[in-house]
Amino acid sequence: MSCLRRTACCLLLLLIPSLSIGAEPPANPPIDQVTPRPPASDKELQRWLENMVWYHGYTVDEIELATGLPPDEIKASLEKHDISPATRPALPTDQLLMLPYPGGRHPRIGFLEGAIDPERETKISLFTPWDESSYVVMDLPEALWSNLGLTYLAHIHVPTIWSKAGVDLERQEWKEQEDGSLALTRELPNGIRYEAMARVNTSEDPNKRAMLMALKLTNGTDQPLDDLRVQNCVMLKGAPEFAEITNDNKTFENPFVICRSSAGDRYIITAWERCVRPWGNVRCPCLHSDPQFPDLAPGESATIKGWLSFYEGDDVHGEMKRIATEYFGEK
Repeated sequence: MSCLRRTACCLLLLLIPSLSIGAEPPANPPIDQVTPRPPASDKELQRWLENMVWYHGYTVDEIELATGLPPDEIKASLEKHDISPATRPALPTDQLLMLPYPGGRHPRIGFLEGAIDPERETKISLFTPWDESSYVVMDLPEALWSNLGLTYLAHIHVPTIWSKAGVDLERQEWKEQEDGSLALTRELPNGIRYEAMARVNTSEDPNKRAMLMALKLTNGTDQPLDDLRVQNCVMLKGAPEFAEITNDNKTFENPFVICRSSAGDRYIITAWERCVRPWGNVRCPCLHSDPQFPDLAPGESATIKGWLSFYEGDDVHGEMKRIATEYFGEK
Protein backbone atom coordinates (compact mmCIF):
# COMPACT_ATOMS: atom_id res chain seq x y z
CA MET A 1 0.00 0.00 0.00
CA SER A 2 1.37 3.45 -0.85
CA CYS A 3 2.25 5.90 1.94
CA LEU A 4 -0.14 8.43 0.41
CA ARG A 5 -3.09 6.01 0.46
CA ARG A 6 -2.30 4.87 4.00
CA THR A 7 -2.06 8.46 5.23
CA ALA A 8 -5.41 9.25 3.59
CA CYS A 9 -7.02 6.28 5.37
CA CYS A 10 -5.62 7.38 8.71
CA LEU A 11 -6.93 10.92 8.20
CA LEU A 12 -10.34 9.49 7.32
CA LEU A 13 -10.38 7.49 10.55
CA LEU A 14 -9.72 10.62 12.56
CA LEU A 15 -13.00 11.99 11.22
CA ILE A 16 -15.01 8.94 12.32
CA PRO A 17 -16.84 9.39 15.66
CA SER A 18 -15.67 7.12 18.46
CA LEU A 19 -17.28 3.69 18.36
CA SER A 20 -20.10 2.85 20.73
CA ILE A 21 -20.32 -0.92 21.12
CA GLY A 22 -24.06 -0.61 21.64
CA ALA A 23 -24.55 1.34 18.41
CA GLU A 24 -26.90 0.12 15.71
CA PRO A 25 -25.47 -0.78 12.31
CA PRO A 26 -26.03 1.87 9.64
CA ALA A 27 -28.48 -0.41 7.81
CA ASN A 28 -30.79 -3.24 8.82
CA PRO A 29 -30.09 -6.18 6.51
CA PRO A 30 -32.39 -9.21 6.77
CA ILE A 31 -31.36 -11.65 9.48
CA ASP A 32 -31.04 -14.48 6.95
CA GLN A 33 -28.92 -12.53 4.48
CA VAL A 34 -26.32 -14.69 2.73
CA THR A 35 -23.96 -13.33 0.11
CA PRO A 36 -23.16 -16.21 -2.27
CA ARG A 37 -19.72 -16.75 -3.72
CA PRO A 38 -19.91 -18.11 -7.28
CA PRO A 39 -16.81 -20.25 -7.98
CA ALA A 40 -14.36 -18.71 -10.42
CA SER A 41 -13.71 -21.98 -12.29
CA ASP A 42 -14.97 -25.52 -12.68
CA LYS A 43 -12.01 -26.77 -10.66
CA GLU A 44 -12.89 -24.43 -7.80
CA LEU A 45 -16.55 -25.50 -7.99
CA GLN A 46 -15.52 -29.17 -7.82
CA ARG A 47 -13.39 -28.51 -4.73
CA TRP A 48 -16.22 -26.71 -2.93
CA LEU A 49 -18.79 -29.35 -3.92
CA GLU A 50 -16.55 -32.07 -2.48
CA ASN A 51 -16.22 -30.05 0.71
CA MET A 52 -19.98 -29.38 0.99
CA VAL A 53 -21.35 -32.80 0.02
CA TRP A 54 -18.71 -35.28 1.15
CA TYR A 55 -18.02 -33.75 4.55
CA HIS A 56 -20.61 -31.12 5.52
CA GLY A 57 -23.63 -32.98 4.15
CA TYR A 58 -25.04 -29.99 2.25
CA THR A 59 -28.33 -30.20 0.38
CA VAL A 60 -28.73 -28.71 -3.10
CA ASP A 61 -30.58 -25.78 -1.51
CA GLU A 62 -27.64 -25.10 0.82
CA ILE A 63 -25.18 -25.34 -2.06
CA GLU A 64 -27.30 -22.80 -3.92
CA LEU A 65 -27.12 -20.43 -0.95
CA ALA A 66 -23.34 -20.79 -0.76
CA THR A 67 -22.56 -20.54 -4.49
CA GLY A 68 -25.48 -18.65 -6.02
CA LEU A 69 -25.68 -21.30 -8.77
CA PRO A 70 -29.06 -22.62 -9.97
CA PRO A 71 -30.08 -26.14 -8.82
CA ASP A 72 -29.89 -27.64 -12.32
CA GLU A 73 -26.30 -26.48 -12.72
CA ILE A 74 -25.39 -27.80 -9.28
CA LYS A 75 -26.91 -31.22 -9.99
CA ALA A 76 -25.16 -31.43 -13.34
CA SER A 77 -21.80 -30.62 -11.76
CA LEU A 78 -22.31 -33.17 -8.98
CA GLU A 79 -23.00 -35.80 -11.63
CA LYS A 80 -20.09 -34.70 -13.82
CA HIS A 81 -17.59 -34.98 -10.97
CA ASP A 82 -19.24 -38.04 -9.38
CA ILE A 83 -19.72 -36.29 -6.04
CA SER A 84 -22.15 -37.89 -3.61
CA PRO A 85 -22.00 -39.22 -0.04
CA ALA A 86 -21.27 -42.67 -1.51
CA THR A 87 -18.10 -41.51 -3.30
CA ARG A 88 -16.46 -39.79 -0.32
CA PRO A 89 -12.86 -40.88 0.27
CA ALA A 90 -11.81 -42.50 3.53
CA LEU A 91 -11.05 -40.05 6.32
CA PRO A 92 -7.54 -39.70 7.80
CA THR A 93 -6.81 -42.23 10.54
CA ASP A 94 -4.21 -40.36 12.61
CA GLN A 95 -5.37 -36.73 12.46
CA LEU A 96 -8.50 -34.63 12.71
CA LEU A 97 -10.23 -33.50 9.54
CA MET A 98 -9.87 -29.74 9.06
CA LEU A 99 -11.57 -27.92 6.18
CA PRO A 100 -12.46 -24.36 5.18
CA TYR A 101 -16.09 -23.74 6.13
CA PRO A 102 -18.07 -23.36 2.87
CA GLY A 103 -20.65 -20.80 4.03
CA GLY A 104 -24.31 -20.73 3.02
CA ARG A 105 -25.35 -22.64 6.14
CA HIS A 106 -25.23 -20.42 9.22
CA PRO A 107 -22.81 -21.84 11.82
CA ARG A 108 -24.90 -20.59 14.77
CA ILE A 109 -28.15 -21.89 16.24
CA GLY A 110 -29.26 -18.60 17.77
CA PHE A 111 -28.35 -14.92 18.13
CA LEU A 112 -28.39 -14.74 14.33
CA GLU A 113 -29.07 -11.02 14.48
CA GLY A 114 -25.58 -10.71 15.98
CA ALA A 115 -23.92 -12.41 13.00
CA ILE A 116 -25.68 -11.49 9.76
CA ASP A 117 -24.08 -12.64 6.50
CA PRO A 118 -21.07 -14.40 8.09
CA GLU A 119 -17.86 -14.33 6.04
CA ARG A 120 -16.41 -17.76 5.35
CA GLU A 121 -12.78 -16.63 5.01
CA THR A 122 -12.33 -16.63 8.79
CA LYS A 123 -14.07 -19.96 9.41
CA ILE A 124 -12.61 -23.46 9.66
CA SER A 125 -14.49 -26.69 10.33
CA LEU A 126 -12.83 -29.21 12.66
CA PHE A 127 -14.50 -32.62 12.72
CA THR A 128 -14.76 -34.75 15.85
CA PRO A 129 -12.81 -38.04 15.95
CA TRP A 130 -15.86 -40.12 16.90
CA ASP A 131 -18.52 -38.89 14.44
CA GLU A 132 -17.70 -38.25 10.78
CA SER A 133 -20.61 -35.82 10.40
CA SER A 134 -20.01 -33.83 13.60
CA TYR A 135 -17.90 -30.67 13.54
CA VAL A 136 -17.31 -27.32 15.22
CA VAL A 137 -16.56 -24.08 13.36
CA MET A 138 -13.61 -21.95 14.42
CA ASP A 139 -13.94 -18.23 13.61
CA LEU A 140 -10.32 -17.08 13.31
CA PRO A 141 -10.65 -14.20 14.01
CA GLU A 142 -14.26 -13.22 14.59
CA ALA A 143 -13.37 -9.68 15.62
CA LEU A 144 -10.38 -7.42 16.17
CA TRP A 145 -10.41 -4.28 18.30
CA SER A 146 -7.80 -1.54 18.64
CA ASN A 147 -7.65 1.95 20.11
CA LEU A 148 -9.15 3.03 16.76
CA GLY A 149 -12.36 1.10 17.51
CA LEU A 150 -13.77 -2.12 16.08
CA THR A 151 -11.17 -2.71 13.40
CA TYR A 152 -12.44 -5.95 11.84
CA LEU A 153 -15.61 -8.06 12.12
CA ALA A 154 -16.35 -11.28 10.22
CA HIS A 155 -20.09 -10.60 9.84
CA ILE A 156 -22.59 -7.75 9.99
CA HIS A 157 -23.52 -6.56 13.49
CA VAL A 158 -21.75 -3.71 15.28
CA PRO A 159 -20.37 -1.08 12.87
CA THR A 160 -16.63 -1.25 12.26
CA ILE A 161 -14.38 1.69 11.53
CA TRP A 162 -14.58 0.64 7.87
CA SER A 163 -18.35 0.28 7.59
CA LYS A 164 -18.71 3.69 9.24
CA ALA A 165 -16.39 5.12 6.60
CA GLY A 166 -18.21 3.35 3.76
CA VAL A 167 -15.14 1.23 2.94
CA ASP A 168 -15.77 -2.33 1.73
CA LEU A 169 -13.14 -4.96 2.48
CA GLU A 170 -11.99 -7.38 -0.19
CA ARG A 171 -13.31 -10.94 -0.05
CA GLN A 172 -10.64 -13.54 0.56
CA GLU A 173 -10.32 -17.32 0.92
CA TRP A 174 -8.18 -19.67 2.98
CA LYS A 175 -5.09 -20.85 1.11
CA GLU A 176 -4.07 -24.47 1.60
CA GLN A 177 -0.32 -24.82 2.05
CA GLU A 178 1.87 -27.74 0.92
CA ASP A 179 1.85 -29.19 4.46
CA GLY A 180 -1.98 -29.14 4.58
CA SER A 181 -2.21 -26.09 6.83
CA LEU A 182 -4.59 -23.22 6.10
CA ALA A 183 -3.37 -19.63 5.95
CA LEU A 184 -4.86 -16.22 5.27
CA THR A 185 -3.36 -12.73 5.32
CA ARG A 186 -5.55 -9.64 5.39
CA GLU A 187 -4.16 -6.11 5.17
CA LEU A 188 -6.68 -3.47 6.18
CA PRO A 189 -6.83 -0.11 4.36
CA ASN A 190 -4.83 1.67 7.08
CA GLY A 191 -1.99 -0.87 6.99
CA ILE A 192 -2.91 -3.03 9.97
CA ARG A 193 -2.31 -6.63 8.89
CA TYR A 194 -3.26 -9.95 10.43
CA GLU A 195 -2.06 -13.39 9.41
CA ALA A 196 -4.06 -16.45 10.52
CA MET A 197 -2.76 -20.01 10.37
CA ALA A 198 -4.19 -23.39 11.37
CA ARG A 199 -2.85 -26.91 11.04
CA VAL A 200 -3.63 -30.33 12.48
CA ASN A 201 -1.07 -32.57 14.13
CA THR A 202 -0.84 -36.35 13.84
CA SER A 203 -1.17 -38.84 16.68
CA GLU A 204 -2.19 -42.46 17.16
CA ASP A 205 -4.05 -41.29 20.29
CA PRO A 206 -7.30 -39.52 19.28
CA ASN A 207 -7.16 -37.43 22.46
CA LYS A 208 -3.83 -35.92 21.40
CA ARG A 209 -4.99 -34.81 17.95
CA ALA A 210 -5.62 -31.09 17.71
CA MET A 211 -5.86 -28.00 15.55
CA LEU A 212 -2.91 -25.74 16.27
CA MET A 213 -3.47 -22.08 15.46
CA ALA A 214 -1.56 -18.82 15.31
CA LEU A 215 -2.46 -15.18 14.77
CA LYS A 216 0.15 -12.60 13.81
CA LEU A 217 -0.68 -8.90 13.96
CA THR A 218 1.44 -6.18 12.34
CA ASN A 219 1.10 -2.45 12.91
CA GLY A 220 1.57 -1.03 9.43
CA THR A 221 0.34 2.43 10.42
CA ASP A 222 2.51 5.36 11.46
CA GLN A 223 0.97 5.54 14.94
CA PRO A 224 1.21 3.27 18.03
CA LEU A 225 -1.64 0.81 18.52
CA ASP A 226 -3.02 -0.47 21.81
CA ASP A 227 -6.13 -2.23 23.18
CA LEU A 228 -5.53 -4.95 20.57
CA ARG A 229 -8.21 -7.43 21.64
CA VAL A 230 -9.31 -10.42 19.58
CA GLN A 231 -12.43 -12.59 19.58
CA ASN A 232 -11.81 -16.17 18.39
CA CYS A 233 -15.10 -18.08 18.43
CA VAL A 234 -15.76 -21.85 18.43
CA MET A 235 -19.35 -22.43 17.24
CA LEU A 236 -21.03 -25.67 18.31
CA LYS A 237 -24.10 -26.02 16.09
CA GLY A 238 -22.52 -28.77 13.96
CA ALA A 239 -21.72 -30.94 17.00
CA PRO A 240 -25.16 -31.56 18.55
CA GLU A 241 -23.89 -33.34 21.68
CA PHE A 242 -22.18 -30.07 22.70
CA ALA A 243 -24.76 -27.61 21.37
CA GLU A 244 -27.10 -27.25 24.35
CA ILE A 245 -28.28 -23.67 24.87
CA THR A 246 -26.57 -23.30 28.24
CA ASN A 247 -23.24 -22.54 29.90
CA ASP A 248 -23.81 -25.24 32.52
CA ASN A 249 -21.81 -27.65 30.35
CA LYS A 250 -18.81 -25.32 30.18
CA THR A 251 -15.79 -24.75 32.43
CA PHE A 252 -13.76 -21.53 32.30
CA GLU A 253 -10.20 -21.79 33.65
CA ASN A 254 -8.16 -19.07 31.93
CA PRO A 255 -6.89 -19.61 29.28
CA PHE A 256 -8.88 -22.84 28.90
CA VAL A 257 -12.53 -23.14 27.99
CA ILE A 258 -13.95 -26.67 28.14
CA CYS A 259 -17.34 -27.85 26.89
CA ARG A 260 -18.79 -31.19 28.10
CA SER A 261 -20.99 -33.39 25.93
CA SER A 262 -24.58 -34.19 26.87
CA ALA A 263 -23.50 -37.72 27.89
CA GLY A 264 -20.72 -36.24 30.04
CA ASP A 265 -17.81 -38.31 28.68
CA ARG A 266 -16.55 -36.16 25.81
CA TYR A 267 -15.10 -32.66 25.76
CA ILE A 268 -14.04 -29.79 23.52
CA ILE A 269 -10.95 -27.92 24.72
CA THR A 270 -9.80 -24.53 23.45
CA ALA A 271 -7.24 -22.02 24.71
CA TRP A 272 -5.18 -19.04 23.55
CA GLU A 273 -2.04 -17.37 24.82
CA ARG A 274 -2.57 -14.00 26.49
CA CYS A 275 -6.24 -14.80 27.10
CA VAL A 276 -8.05 -11.90 28.78
CA ARG A 277 -11.61 -13.23 28.58
CA PRO A 278 -12.64 -16.91 28.74
CA TRP A 279 -16.40 -17.10 28.18
CA GLY A 280 -19.28 -18.65 26.26
CA ASN A 281 -22.31 -17.14 24.54
CA VAL A 282 -25.33 -19.21 25.57
CA ARG A 283 -27.46 -18.12 22.62
CA CYS A 284 -25.08 -19.17 19.81
CA PRO A 285 -23.85 -21.43 21.56
CA CYS A 286 -20.07 -20.94 21.38
CA LEU A 287 -16.77 -20.96 23.24
CA HIS A 288 -14.26 -18.12 23.57
CA SER A 289 -10.71 -17.88 24.86
CA ASP A 290 -10.17 -14.30 23.74
CA PRO A 291 -6.60 -12.97 23.74
CA GLN A 292 -5.05 -9.52 23.66
CA PHE A 293 -1.92 -8.63 21.72
CA PRO A 294 0.72 -6.43 23.33
CA ASP A 295 0.78 -2.79 22.29
CA LEU A 296 2.50 -2.36 18.94
CA ALA A 297 4.66 0.55 17.76
CA PRO A 298 4.67 1.38 14.04
CA GLY A 299 6.23 -1.53 12.14
CA GLU A 300 6.07 -3.93 15.07
CA SER A 301 4.48 -7.40 14.95
CA ALA A 302 3.40 -9.94 17.55
CA THR A 303 2.23 -13.55 17.30
CA ILE A 304 0.01 -15.54 19.66
CA LYS A 305 -0.93 -19.19 19.41
CA GLY A 306 -4.07 -21.15 20.15
CA TRP A 307 -5.37 -24.70 20.57
CA LEU A 308 -8.57 -26.60 19.74
CA SER A 309 -9.06 -30.31 20.43
CA PHE A 310 -11.47 -33.05 21.50
CA TYR A 311 -11.10 -35.36 24.48
CA GLU A 312 -12.90 -38.55 25.47
CA GLY A 313 -12.34 -39.94 28.96
CA ASP A 314 -12.48 -39.15 32.67
CA ASP A 315 -9.43 -36.88 33.18
CA VAL A 316 -10.07 -33.77 31.14
CA HIS A 317 -8.24 -31.61 33.69
CA GLY A 318 -5.18 -33.83 33.36
CA GLU A 319 -5.40 -33.32 29.60
CA MET A 320 -5.68 -29.58 30.13
CA LYS A 321 -2.47 -29.64 32.19
CA ARG A 322 -0.72 -31.68 29.50
CA ILE A 323 -1.64 -29.11 26.84
CA ALA A 324 -0.52 -26.25 29.07
CA THR A 325 2.88 -27.88 29.56
CA GLU A 326 3.54 -29.43 26.16
CA TYR A 327 2.03 -26.80 23.86
CA PHE A 328 2.01 -23.53 25.78
CA GLY A 329 5.23 -24.23 27.69
CA GLU A 330 3.83 -23.65 31.16
CA LYS A 331 5.67 -25.17 34.10
